[in-house]
Amino acid sequence: MKPAPWTSDNEDDFSIWRNLKHDIPAGIVVFLVAVPLCLGIAMASGAPLSSGIIAGIAGGLVVPLISRSALGVSGPAAGLTVIVYEAIQNLGFQPFLLAVILAGALQIGLGLLRAGIIGYYFPSAVISGMLAGIGLIIILKQIPHAVGYDADWEGDIAYHEPGGETTLHALVDMFGAFHLGATVIALVSLSVLILWEQGFMKRRRLFQLIQGPLVAVIIGALLNLAFRHWAPDLALDPRHLVQLPLANGLEGLKEFFTFPDFGAYDQKAIYTTAAVIAVVASIETLLCVEATDKLDPFKRVTPTNRELIAQGVGNMASGLVGGLPITQVIVRSSTNIIAGARTRASAFVHGLCLAVAALLLPHWLNQIPLATLAAILLVVGYKLAKPELFLQFYRRGWYQFAPFVVTVVGLVFTDLLTGVGIGMVTALFFILLEHYKCGVYLHETHEDDRIVLKLSEQVTFLNKANLLRTLDRIPPYSEVIIDASATRYIDHDALEIIENFSAEAAAKHIKLTLIGLSVAGDETQS
Repeated sequence: MKPAPWTSDNEDDFSIWRNLKHDIPAGIVVFLVAVPLCLGIAMASGAPLSSGIIAGIAGGLVVPLISRSALGVSGPAAGLTVIVYEAIQNLGFQPFLLAVILAGALQIGLGLLRAGIIGYYFPSAVISGMLAGIGLIIILKQIPHAVGYDADWEGDIAYHEPGGETTLHALVDMFGAFHLGATVIALVSLSVLILWEQGFMKRRRLFQLIQGPLVAVIIGALLNLAFRHWAPDLALDPRHLVQLPLANGLEGLKEFFTFPDFGAYDQKAIYTTAAVIAVVASIETLLCVEATDKLDPFKRVTPTNRELIAQGVGNMASGLVGGLPITQVIVRSSTNIIAGARTRASAFVHGLCLAVAALLLPHWLNQIPLATLAAILLVVGYKLAKPELFLQFYRRGWYQFAPFVVTVVGLVFTDLLTGVGIGMVTALFFILLEHYKCGVYLHETHEDDRIVLKLSEQVTFLNKANLLRTLDRIPPYSEVIIDASATRYIDHDALEIIENFSAEAAAKHIKLTLIGLSVAGDETQS
C-alpha cells in the first residue's frame, strides 16, 4: 500500500499557522471554482446573483470559525435549488431570507440535540458510491462547458436540468454549439493540470508552492485576451466567462446586500420552508462530512453535532445579509482536498477571497473562461471516479459492489439525495439478506448423535423461514438441543416456531432439550 505523503503523530502538525503554505494556495483554487458555482446556483434558484456570493462568503468566513471539519468547504448547495426556487416564488425573496435564518436556528437545535449521529449510519459502500457518482456527474456536466456550450448553469448536479433537458441531451446539443476558442483554452488548461501532476514537477519546490489550477486560470485568461487581439473569431464573449455582478460605487455596494423582512413572521409558510431547508441541508451536510472524512488523507473525524451548529450559525449569518442557505458541499470540499489543503484555514481563505473579489475585483474575475474552470473540475471528477475504485469494490464482492454501483447510477440519473436513498435501500436489502441467511443460529453441530442448534444473539422475524427449514430437516428419533444461552432477544414469531416444534417432537420421537428459553413464555430466560 502506498504511504501517505505526509503523516505525523503530533497534533501540532495540524495547526493552522504551520500549514498556511498549503492552505492558502488550496483556498485560492477552491475560490476560483466556487465563484461560478455560487453564481449558477443563485441563478437556478431564482435569486439575485449576489445572494449566491454572499452564501459562499458566509460558508467561508463564518462556518470554519465554529466547525471542526478539517477539509470541508461550505456554500450554497445545488441540492436545495428546487426548494429555494419554489420558496422564493411563493414567499418573495425578503420573507424567504427570514426562513433561512429560522432554518439556521433549527440546525443549531439539531446539533444541540446530537442529531449529528445520523451521519454515522451511512454504509461505506454508499458513501464511496456517492463520491464516484459525483465524480462522474462533474465530468458529464463539465464536458459541454469545456467546448463552449454554457446553456446549463454551473453547479448543477441533477440529471434533469431546469430547462427540461437532461445531462445526456446537453452532451448531444454541445456539438451544435461547439466553440473552437473555448476548446483550445480547455485543452491547454487540462495540459497544464496534467503536467502539474507529474512526479518531476511535484519534486520541485516552486511547483509545490504554486498550484496548477491557479496557473491554468491565468493562462486561460491570457489566452482569451490574446485571441481578442490576434484571433477575434476564437475570442470568448461574456457568456463564456465568469460573470460576477458589478457594484458601482458605494450605492452599488449597498445594493449588493438584501435584508430579511422580519415583519413576515406571521406567514405559516415561512416556518414550513424553514423546517424543510433545515432537514435537507442537515442531511446533505452529514453526507458530505462522511465523504470528506473518507477523502481526508490523514483520516481525521469531524464532530457532526458541532458541524450542524456551525452550519446553523452560517445559515443565520447568510440569511441576515441576503444570502442563500448553505451546506457543506462535496464539489468544493473534494477540490479543496485535491488542491492539497491541510486544515480548515483553506475554507476561510476561500471565503476571504470571495469577499475581496466580489466587492473589489469583479472586473478581473470576469476575465476567467468557464472552459478553464471546466478543465479544473474535470480533473477533480476523474480523481473522485477513478476506474481503480470500481475495480476495488468489485473485488470485495456483490454485497459491497451492488450498493456502490446502484448509488453511482442513482446519482447520475437523479440527484444527490435520491441517489443516496436508492443506494441505502440496496445496502439495507443486502444486510437483510445476509441476516436472513446467517442470523438464525451461530452453528449447528452433531455431538454424540445429538443435534445442537445454538441460536444467535438476535433472532428476529427475518429468521423465521430459515429456522423453520432447519427444524423441519431434523429426522425422527433424534436428540435435539436448542441452546439460547447467548440469545438476548428472540422475536415472538421465532419463539412460536420453536413452540410448534416442541409440540410435534413427541409425535416424531424426538428428544428435545431447551436451554435458555421457555416455550411457555415470550422471552428468553437469563
